Amino acid sequence: MSLFRLDASIRTEGSASRALADIVEKHWREASSAAPISRRHLVTDPIPSDAWHTAVTSWHIPEADRTAAQQAAVGLASSLADELADADAYLFAVPLYNFGVSQHFKTYVDLVSTDPRMADAEPATAGKPGVLVTVQGGNYSPGTPKEGWDHATSWMRRILEDVWHIDLDVVTREFTLVGENPALDEFADMAADIRAGAESKAHESGQIFAQRSQPASA
Repeated sequence: MSLFRLDASIRTEGSASRALADIVEKHWREASSAAPISRRHLVTDPIPSDAWHTAVTSWHIPEADRTAAQQAAVGLASSLADELADADAYLFAVPLYNFGVSQHFKTYVDLVSTDPRMADAEPATAGKPGVLVTVQGGNYSPGTPKEGWDHATSWMRRILEDVWHIDLDVVTREFTLVGENPALDEFADMAADIRAGAESKAHESGQIFAQRSQPASA
C-alpha cells in the first residue's frame, strides 16, 4: 500500500492547503506506518511550460526519430504517469489562484494526460481512493456575493473523478486570506468557524481515507 502526495501551493511556509493535507496524511500514516509515500511539489519542482506541447506532438513519432527535446518531454510524461500508476492512493493539495486552477497543476495534468495509460478509458488511477484538499483566499460558496467565482474546484473534480476515475473525497476551506488582507477583517469570526470546520472535515476524511486505502483482506 503506497501513497502519492502532490502539493501546489506557492507558499513554502504558512500554506493552508498543506496544513489540511498534513492532517489527512497523518491519519493515513497511522494506518499504514510502514507504507511508502512518494511526493511531488509542483512549485519547488515545476513542470516545464513547454513540455505538454512537445510531448503531445511527439507520441506518434517513432522513438528513434524523436529529437532530444521530444524524448525528454515524453520521458517526463511517462515518469509522472509512473508515479500515479505505482501508487495505491492519492492526496492532492491544490489552492485556488486568481479564481482558477493553479497553473502548476494545470501544466501537470496536461502533461500526464499525454501518457497512454492516463488517456485510456480505464486509466492507471481508476478505482483507487484519493483526497483533494483545496483552499480559497476569499469565499465563493453559495449565497456569497462572489458565488460561482471558484472556477477551479469543479474542474479538478472533473479531472480526478470523471477522467482519472479516482474514488475522490474533497476537503475545502474558504477565507484563508482573512487575517492577512485588512479588507476581510470583518469576517474574522466566520473565517475562524470555517477553519475549524475544514480541519474537522480533514480529520474525518483522513480517517475514512486510511480505511479505504487498506487492502480488502485487512
